[in-house]
Amino acid sequence: MRQTPGETTERATERTATASHTPPDAERLRRWRLVLGADSADSTECALTGQDAAMDGALDALYGGGTAKKPNGRSTGARSAGLGASAPSVARWLGDIRTYFPSSVVQVMQRDAIDRLGLSALLLEPEMLEAVEPDVHLVGTLLSLNKAMPETTKETARAVVRKVVEDLERRLESRTRATLTGALDRSARISRPRHRDIDWDRTIRANLKNYLTLAAPDAATTAGSTGTTGATGTVVPERLIGYGRSSRSAKKDIVLCIDQSGSMAASVVYASVFGAVLASMRTLSTRLVVFDTAVVDLTDQLDDPVDVLFGTQLGGGTDINRALAYCQSRITRPADTVVVLISDLYEGGIRDEMLKRVAAMKASGVQFVTLLALSDEGAPAYDHEHAAALGALGAPAFACTPDLFPDVMAAAIEKRPLPIPDKEYQP
Repeated sequence: MRQTPGETTERATERTATASHTPPDAERLRRWRLVLGADSADSTECALTGQDAAMDGALDALYGGGTAKKPNGRSTGARSAGLGASAPSVARWLGDIRTYFPSSVVQVMQRDAIDRLGLSALLLEPEMLEAVEPDVHLVGTLLSLNKAMPETTKETARAVVRKVVEDLERRLESRTRATLTGALDRSARISRPRHRDIDWDRTIRANLKNYLTLAAPDAATTAGSTGTTGATGTVVPERLIGYGRSSRSAKKDIVLCIDQSGSMAASVVYASVFGAVLASMRTLSTRLVVFDTAVVDLTDQLDDPVDVLFGTQLGGGTDINRALAYCQSRITRPADTVVVLISDLYEGGIRDEMLKRVAAMKASGVQFVTLLALSDEGAPAYDHEHAAALGALGAPAFACTPDLFPDVMAAAIEKRPLPIPDKEYQP
C-alpha cells in the first residue's frame, strides 16, 4: 500500500469544493485510488484526471514506479525505482512535488527518494541542489557527502546549509537566550548578600510571615490626637535574598560533546546551531567537541555554525571514552561546568573507562547530561546497556527535541532535576 502525503492549502480548498459536488462514494473511491496507487485502478474503477493525475504520477514515480508485468499483462506486484538516475527527470520531479505538496511533505518525499532510490550522488550536482527543499535531513546528507563533493558544488552546498542554519537560529535563539539568562540569574542568587546586593523586593516577600506589629512609645497621647493607636509594623528579615555581583567572567562553562557517527546527523546540525547561540552569550563559556574514533575541538569556529558543520565528518567509528577524556582535561571549574554528551552510546572504546570518567566528573561537581538524540525524529536507536549504566550514575539518558533543549540546559545550570520528556524512553 502506498501512503499519500498531504497537500497544499490551495489544493485542499479546490478538493473541498470538488467534493461538495461529488457523490460521497465517488469521493471515497477517488481518495482510495490516490492512496493505493495505479495498481488499484481496476478495483476502484476510478480514473484520475487533471491535477489528481499529475499528483498521482509524482507519487507513483517514487512509491510505485516500474511495476513489473506478467505475460498476461497483469501486475506481479514487484516494485522498483521510477525516477532512475537521470538528473533532468529528478529535477522535474522535484519541481512537481513542490507544486503539489507543502514543504513539510516535500522534505519527507525528498528523504524517501534519497533513501529508497539512491539519489545521493545526484546531490553533488549544483543544479540539483538548487532544486531541492532545504531541511535538517538534507544538510545531514550533504555533510556525509562533503569529502566527495567537487569544488563546483561546495559553494551551492554551503548556501543550502546556511539557509537551514539561519532558519534554525531564528527559531531557537530567542527562547534559548531568555530561558538560560533566567537560569543563570537564579543560579547566581545568594542568601547572604552584601547590603548593596540585596534584592529588597524578593527579601520582603520572602519574610512577610515575620511581620511584627509594634506599639508607639506614647500610645494614649497619639490616639488622642489622631484617633488611632499609633501602632506600626515591621518585617523581620530572617533571610536575605540577593544576587552575586556581576562579573565579566563567565558564570558557567558548557561543554557540548557530540558523536558524529552517521546516525547522529540531525543531532550534529542542531547541536552546532545551539553551540553558536550559547557561545554568543557572554555569561557562558562554550566548548564544542565532536568525535568518532578521533576527537576534534571546533570551539574556535563557533561564531559560524556552517563552518562547524563542514568541519565534521559524519560516519566512522565511535570512541566516547577518548572524547570524554579530552573534555575532562579541559574542565577547570567543575562546580560551574555542564557537560552535555550527545550520542547513541554505541561505544567502540573502553566501556568501563568511559563510565569511570562520568562518575569522576559528577563526583567533582560537574553537571552531566546525556542526550541520546537532539532532534525531532522521536525515539532513537541506542545502546540500552550503556544508557542504563549512565542512569545508575545519576546521568539519565534520554532523547531531546530542539524545543526542549533550553529547558534541559536551564535545569542543569540551576542543578535541578532534568525535565525528561517521556519516561517510556528512559532506560
